[in-house]
Amino acid sequence: MGVTSPLKGQSHSRSFTRKLLPYVLYALLPIAVFRFYFHPFPFPLSTSDQLPHPNRIILTTSSSSSSSSSSSSPPPSSFSREEEIANETPCNYTYGRWVHDKMGPLYNGTTCGTIKEGQNCITHGRPDLGYLYWRWQPSQCNLPRFDPNTFFNLLSNKHIAFVGDSMARNQLESLLCMLATASYPNLVYKNGEDNKFRRWHFASHNITVSVYWSPFLVKGVEKSKTGPDHNELYVDVVDERWGSDLEHIDMVVLSIGHWFLHPAVYYEGGSVLGCHYCAGLNHTEIGFYDVMRKAIKTALKAIIERKSTDGNGIDVFLTSFSPSHFEGEWDKAGACPKTKPYEEGEKMVEGMDADMRSIAIEEMEAAKVNAKQFKGLRLETLDVTKLSLMRPDGHPGPYMYPFPFANGVQEHVQNDCVHWCLPGPIDTWNQIVLEVIRRWSVVSKREE
Repeated sequence: MGVTSPLKGQSHSRSFTRKLLPYVLYALLPIAVFRFYFHPFPFPLSTSDQLPHPNRIILTTSSSSSSSSSSSSPPPSSFSREEEIANETPCNYTYGRWVHDKMGPLYNGTTCGTIKEGQNCITHGRPDLGYLYWRWQPSQCNLPRFDPNTFFNLLSNKHIAFVGDSMARNQLESLLCMLATASYPNLVYKNGEDNKFRRWHFASHNITVSVYWSPFLVKGVEKSKTGPDHNELYVDVVDERWGSDLEHIDMVVLSIGHWFLHPAVYYEGGSVLGCHYCAGLNHTEIGFYDVMRKAIKTALKAIIERKSTDGNGIDVFLTSFSPSHFEGEWDKAGACPKTKPYEEGEKMVEGMDADMRSIAIEEMEAAKVNAKQFKGLRLETLDVTKLSLMRPDGHPGPYMYPFPFANGVQEHVQNDCVHWCLPGPIDTWNQIVLEVIRRWSVVSKREE
């Protein structure tokens, strides 16, 4: 019987391995690509990215002096976090940059049932998903990932209301989606065209969340096919569609801006104050900046006066202006084509965006002074103008409708470069709201 040489056996083994190796590589390559696309590795930050950057925005509150913790550090205990919050100066989330985040959003277009169709970019076929993997990193403090259970614990037995235009609704739906990852919201009320007035209840913590359509915050008559072709605003009269419910509201988030750009006639004290884009009506053109200021002032005054007398207190947020990102014609493909955030210094808050932001901040600061004489009133500007301006990639664009290019690129393609995809950058707004509430809670406990 012959004996097989060990060297000859090894030669056969090596030959087999060489033949098999290409097939193994072909099999692993698509798996690696899939893993990297949907779970990308964090990108290293350059030295310049780690330093705070100056910008033109003037802050209204001081920033924390504590340094930002690394995203790879273990989460601090609740006790140390509360001590940190209580001892530091309030963080101003205006300064910062968007950084890669491999974790991605808490939810998606199929796991949340409350997303408005026009903002459900994933299920509408948006092919690029890179916009989902960014988070806002403030320059001098940390912004923790949204924790729905923390929100529930801080606001149990409360009624939270979002009041304003479609941006208020956009933010509300973002919050509902994030909270729904921990507890299901039951729709308990709806009314109005396009369900502009809705209410949900989280039975697990007895939390009510409502949305009130009020694009001016004050009394108004919106333009319509059967009525005037311009809006009519009564700048010194609060909109009672939400004002009459104030005694039952514990936290309110106000959000207005874009509707003030439309043609309108303004009234004050029962007389015509002026108008905006009102050719042929024989009224004085006064623009909209001062009118928007008066509307915010009226709304905040009504909140303070009514809640200071009922003894229940209220938390008030005023969301600053969220810029749009139209490039070229709104009804053409590529109206907002960007697929990643702007880098620091690439885009500045200026012009109308800066003016409308300033109005919100100035009126909120004045209201804070007025509210100091009363207990239980906490007010803050939710300053999202810069962080929103830096995200031209976060809008639905043509994916406000399902699969807009299924039959090729059409001559006219409607785009939404104003609202935000869900999930998307607007989720950050609610992260900031939660952190402000958490700080208020810690400071309140310390003062007791």
